[in-house]
Amino acid sequence: MVNDRARELSWDEIKRHSKSDDKWIVIDRTVYNISEWARKHPGGQRVISHYAGQDATEAFKAFHTDMKLVTKYMPVLEIGKLSSSAKSSEDEIKQDFAELKKKAEAMKLFTPSKLFYILSFLHLIFFEALAYFTMRYYGTTWLPYLTSMFFLVIALSQAGWSQHDFGHLSVFKNNRLNHALHSITMNLIKGASTSWWQHLHNQHHSKPNVINKDPDVRLEPLFVIGEQIPKTIAEKRNDSIPYNWQHYYFFIIGPPLLFPIYFQYMVFRHPIVRKEWLDVFLMSLFYVKFLVLYVPMLGFGGAIAFFFFTRCLESHWFVWVSQSNHVPMDVEEDKERPWLSLQLYATCDVEQSLFNDWFTGHLNFQIEHHLFPTMPRHNLSKIQPYVRELCMKHNIPYKCKTLKEAFTDIVRSLKRSGEIWESHYKQFHSL
Repeated sequence: MVNDRARELSWDEIKRHSKSDDKWIVIDRTVYNISEWARKHPGGQRVISHYAGQDATEAFKAFHTDMKLVTKYMPVLEIGKLSSSAKSSEDEIKQDFAELKKKAEAMKLFTPSKLFYILSFLHLIFFEALAYFTMRYYGTTWLPYLTSMFFLVIALSQAGWSQHDFGHLSVFKNNRLNHALHSITMNLIKGASTSWWQHLHNQHHSKPNVINKDPDVRLEPLFVIGEQIPKTIAEKRNDSIPYNWQHYYFFIIGPPLLFPIYFQYMVFRHPIVRKEWLDVFLMSLFYVKFLVLYVPMLGFGGAIAFFFFTRCLESHWFVWVSQSNHVPMDVEEDKERPWLSLQLYATCDVEQSLFNDWFTGHLNFQIEHHLFPTMPRHNLSKIQPYVRELCMKHNIPYKCKTLKEAFTDIVRSLKRSGEIWESHYKQFHSL
């Protein structure tokens, strides 16, 4: 193939290059061949491949904080320009969103508060220390035992929100510092894998609630969500999993067991399979630290039990918060929506309050976070009115719920999807 950067390419030609070994993307109307580069992509091969044959401009600008650095390596991948005649009815939405981002930059909403992040980090260290010293000085009877567990759950959960900030490169201008603090909060304080989180979370942000692209909707072994997935599963499988009961068994195997069972397995499996040995080593230090601190007080078996039940409570916290923003929303095939509508159809907000902000790590502003993933979380509320205004202009639904409504809608959504599966299963297999 001749590498003629001046040639014009039509969308029909570009869309033909969306295969596993042949991938083109468009950024600012320039066409790039990423077939080989995708394997080296720092954010992971899948996240960039999800835009093969598509316009990746908005996603590219949303994820990268240092444009000078990333654009430095792009010319060698350039193979042409998008045809000047290629227009889209969605160009106005894209332009308006680009203007909104410029407004956010002018308002310095991408500038983090050092004091906020220092206090945020110190408060989770405080609760971790409080958990240990409560048991150390007051013994292992039921009251200090449960109090210590309560404090440790707070520390681990808040570490989850803090690692999320560092993982999104929203705290420091120097990304090496972001990565270093990400390892400290995720590996050492929380006992989980940074490489595993990045692999899954980047994909989720690039195509939220998109079937076969967002790993967070691949729940079919136990759950089905949305309208399309239940129908597809009903056609492919027998009735060994009673999905019409999923809104009941969710309370048994969802919130309490996601962390202590599934995540506990995956956080080690992923880096070991990919030979991310530093990740494995740093995680292991968390477990060594935990055993050194708690085995002298509880014995080995008692420390393991304490850890398990702590993870169960932490899992409840994470699942109810994280699933409330996405599970009740649209789950669909990739419609190549503009960034604004892509995120809004897949995401909802929870009302602001001091408690909600703290409890969710500011992910009650999930819409704004998805639109601007590198924006420091303490600034998300400031951009919210402008996002609402833009959604109103383009008639895009903007959903904001109470915390109770958001949690209740998880169960309602599971019930509805289970009913769709049951109805379609009976209809399909009765033919």
